[in-house]
Amino acid sequence: MFGRFMPTEGKFFELFNAHAEQIVAGAVELEALLAKLGNTVQTADDHVKLIDSIEKRADQITHETVTLLHRTFITPFDRDSIHQLISNMDDILDMIQDVAESLVLYDIRKIAPEARKLAEICLSCCERVKIVVSLLHNMEHAQTILKVCREIDELENDADHVMRAAISRLFREETEVREIIKLQMLYELLESVTDRCNDVANITEGIVLENS
Repeated sequence: MFGRFMPTEGKFFELFNAHAEQIVAGAVELEALLAKLGNTVQTADDHVKLIDSIEKRADQITHETVTLLHRTFITPFDRDSIHQLISNMDDILDMIQDVAESLVLYDIRKIAPEARKLAEICLSCCERVKIVVSLLHNMEHAQTILKVCREIDELENDADHVMRAAISRLFREETEVREIIKLQMLYELLESVTDRCNDVANITEGIVLENS
C-alpha cells in the first residue's frame, strides 16, 4: 500500500529531507559555537545569526509542508503523522535556536566540557534524524529506520546522564548563584534538543510500524 501511494504524494519526502538538512546544519553551528565560546563576542554573534537564518529556512519548509498537506488528496501516510513529523522536526531547530540565543542573552562565556559533550550528542542525534527521514520513502528500509531510532533513544539517554553529571558538578564547584542558574539552564536546554530528536524518532517508528 505504501509504495502504491508514492507517485501521488507530492513533495512530502523532498520537504522532509530538506528540513532534516537544516536541522543538521543548525546542530553543526551550535557545536561550533560552544567549541569557540569565550573567544570573542563577535564569534558567538556570527554563529547565532547563522542559526537564526537556518531556523527561518526550516520554518518556510514547515509552512510549505503544511500547505501541501491541505492541498493533497492522497498522502503517503496518515495526515496526522505527517503534521506531527514536520512539527516535531521544527521543534528541534527551535530548541537549537533557544540554546544559541540564551548563550548570548545571558553572556555565557565559560562552560564545562560537559556542555560541549552535550552539543556533540545533539549533533549525533540530528544526523540520525536526517538518516531516518531520508529512508522513509521506502518501507523496505523499515528495520534500518527502527535501528537508527533506537540509536537516537540511546543518545538521548546518554545526554540525560551527561546533563545530570554536569549539574551535579556545577553545584559542587560553582559558588556564584547567577552562574549556577545560567549554566543549569544551558545544560537543560541542550538536553532538550535530544528530547526533541527522540520525539521525531518515536513518530517515525510509529509511521514505520503502521505502514510496513
